[in-house]
Amino acid sequence: QDILARFHRMRGRPTLWLPGTDHAGIATQLLVERELAEEGTSRQELGRERFLERVWQYKEDKAGAIVDQIRRLGASADWSRERFTLEEDLSKAVTEAFVRLHEDGLMYRGTRMVNWSPNLQTAVSDLEVEFSEEQGKLYYFKYPLAGGGEEDYLPVATTRPETILGDTAVCVHPEDPRYQKYIGKSVVVPIQNREIPVIADEYVDMEFGTGALKITPAHDPNDYELGLKHSLPLINIMEKDATINAQGGDGYRGLDRYEARAKLWEDMDAAGLVLRVEPHQQRVPRSQRGGEIIEPMVSTQWFVKTQTMADASLDAVRSGAVQIIPDRFERTWNYWLENIRDWCISRQLWWGHRIPAWYEKGSDVADPSTAYYVARTEAEALVQAQERTGRKDVELVQDDDVLDTWFSSGLWPFATVGWPSGGADFDQFYPATVLETGYDIIFFWVARMVMMGIQFTGKPPFEVIYMHGLVRDAQGQKMSKTKGNVIDPLDTIDKYGTDALRYSLVTGVTPGQDIPLSMEKIEANRNFANKLWNAGRYLLGNLEGLDEDQLQALAVTGPMTQEQLDTLAMPERYIVTKCHQLVDSVTEGLEQYSMADVGQQIYQFMWDEYADWYIEASKTRMGGGTEEELQSRRVLVYVFDTCLRLLHPFMPFVTEALWQQLPRTHDSIMIAPWPKMEEDDQALPLDMDAVAQFTTLQALVRGVRNARAEYQVDPAKKIAAHVTVDGDKALLASLEAEKDIVALLGRMDEAKLSFGSVPDSAITKAAHLVISDTVEADLPLDALVDPVKERKRLTKQFTKLEKDVLGLEKRLGSSGFLSKATPEVVEETTKMLEEKKEQLAVLRRSLDDLGE
Repeated sequence: QDILARFHRMRGRPTLWLPGTDHAGIATQLLVERELAEEGTSRQELGRERFLERVWQYKEDKAGAIVDQIRRLGASADWSRERFTLEEDLSKAVTEAFVRLHEDGLMYRGTRMVNWSPNLQTAVSDLEVEFSEEQGKLYYFKYPLAGGGEEDYLPVATTRPETILGDTAVCVHPEDPRYQKYIGKSVVVPIQNREIPVIADEYVDMEFGTGALKITPAHDPNDYELGLKHSLPLINIMEKDATINAQGGDGYRGLDRYEARAKLWEDMDAAGLVLRVEPHQQRVPRSQRGGEIIEPMVSTQWFVKTQTMADASLDAVRSGAVQIIPDRFERTWNYWLENIRDWCISRQLWWGHRIPAWYEKGSDVADPSTAYYVARTEAEALVQAQERTGRKDVELVQDDDVLDTWFSSGLWPFATVGWPSGGADFDQFYPATVLETGYDIIFFWVARMVMMGIQFTGKPPFEVIYMHGLVRDAQGQKMSKTKGNVIDPLDTIDKYGTDALRYSLVTGVTPGQDIPLSMEKIEANRNFANKLWNAGRYLLGNLEGLDEDQLQALAVTGPMTQEQLDTLAMPERYIVTKCHQLVDSVTEGLEQYSMADVGQQIYQFMWDEYADWYIEASKTRMGGGTEEELQSRRVLVYVFDTCLRLLHPFMPFVTEALWQQLPRTHDSIMIAPWPKMEEDDQALPLDMDAVAQFTTLQALVRGVRNARAEYQVDPAKKIAAHVTVDGDKALLASLEAEKDIVALLGRMDEAKLSFGSVPDSAITKAAHLVISDTVEADLPLDALVDPVKERKRLTKQFTKLEKDVLGLEKRLGSSGFLSKATPEVVEETTKMLEEKKEQLAVLRRSLDDLGE
């Protein structure tokens, strides 16, 4: 996100990154309630007003930590605009949204099956429930036939025996021959002795368990749907804390659901109703926040009708009005929105936006048919109540529930810039250009922002949704305190620096894929920062002694022109051309959101081309005040300045620190122009001939270095060479003109380095290097090695290698070996023989080159 903000800001575009936090209703209330429990009290004892004061204090104490982390990571957001979802004007926007949805017939109150968190004692959305594979049990028992004998029963299996107390039917498949005769009859609920019907429905899987399914419409989402289909009664057997209520029976009332499970099973066993218990792997729903097992429960809640908003959001992506990057997430987007359910937005919490609905004092709020008044203020609600009842003495109470945090967060793109009143910020910054976020909240937040943005403004809230991956450990595992693999960002920053961490998080990964993060990777990127610093020190060292006018003349005020490029020597034209190609590639890549790729490109150019090649080559220019020195100094500054600007979005701290020491015309690199501005349609000048020539120079140097390594030449020793360039006069002249660079980089004696269009006939024994189709080099052997010592060394290697070859040939010629060895071993041995023969041939040629 910061990379994009810095990039677009430097390109001269009006850029707003508006920072802020939501109130995290469930998570925050959970943590404060834990603190209260440790103090021996509770929110109920404090009361709503005092509890909220306590939560606000907690927010003030803790919330700054998140912002501090973001700031230390270098986020260049507009911190003067920092927002919080419970601020007064944002709270008004939430109320406005609720009221408008109600007025449009999209908000309603009803009794539905919800996910109930017994620990938090609130409903949670489907998205806030995580399923885990856990080892459980499958309990088999008898469902006695009403009026039948001991052997007249249906065998039934369940993973939650306690819910038997709320059963209202047993369901079988209509075509299951085992149970067809029972359809329409009644069975007796164990222990409770209630009669319930046996019904038939194709939903039942005849192969699972016994093929007979107990139906508990009040405590299972699938059973709930079957209950509606077959008009079955709902029996809620649990209180809000998941203890058994009066409908569960006196023998179990007040017991925790798992205590009730054990006691009921014990009672059923005593009554002869137990068949068996088997281990069973099952998907267990757990609260994402509290971790406890979710209890499906029928409850009166507030819901948003989402289908029309979901359809509009689907159309926005399909039409291209909203682009999702990477596009593979479009399938996930479509699947969720095509299968969306009405959104349960009420939470039985105190921390959050209180639902703007009022009831007559003393009315049964739990009854969904109770009259309510949705309004922007209590005064508006009172007017509605007085008009409806015809009474002036109506007293109202506000709904105790609060809204799902994601409801207010869904308004963020437009509420934070002035909706519903509008204004200059709304006109300029809505819709936004891009949302950058993690793929794990594509439903929690992203889809809801698009749904609500279109609903309330008529426009999608952004053009692009960029999905980044989640940070994992080096092995790709999720970080957790239990595993001990958590990487603390602040500790990492303290040890390696912010830039190294930032760079590690965005480079070397595919968009949308999880990010494996290791200390080795961060350390390597810290070394890159050190490399930059050392390059800067070299450059700045060569600016010492210049007066202010000379320094200011080196300040980069825009791209180099073609005329300026043409005046430079070949190495300088090469590095500027490569730099301009990098500018084009990085600019295009960032416009296409390819952060990882372009970050790696800058790394490779700065490390390989600029530091390892051009800086080293420039050392031949420095000293003496020549025109070459002036050109080289200018190019060193130009390329370094340009690359610092390209790298700044990725590594803001080291680039700013270095740029501040360069000749410059702006106060900060953060507001300096990008090397290629949006309005500049001129292509950056290139010299591809210089690129080809310097690439050949590099190949020549590498060839010489390889030969030195092969012949184990002392690093301090300078060698002789003759370079032959056949048929390319321009290349020959160019290489010869840069003789000092070739000599320096190849550790050659410049006085004994020659160039020509034909080989040097005076060199009779040499290491011959083929550099390209037109370039070859001869390195006199007597300049490379001591012939006597080298012959002795090579002869020793040759003798050993010859023995190895004979041994392998003998082994492969043995019928015993071939009959006993596996084909893989034979193949490996054959390959080893071929490799050693090749090595032997190389040694033989080297010995021949040395002569007698």
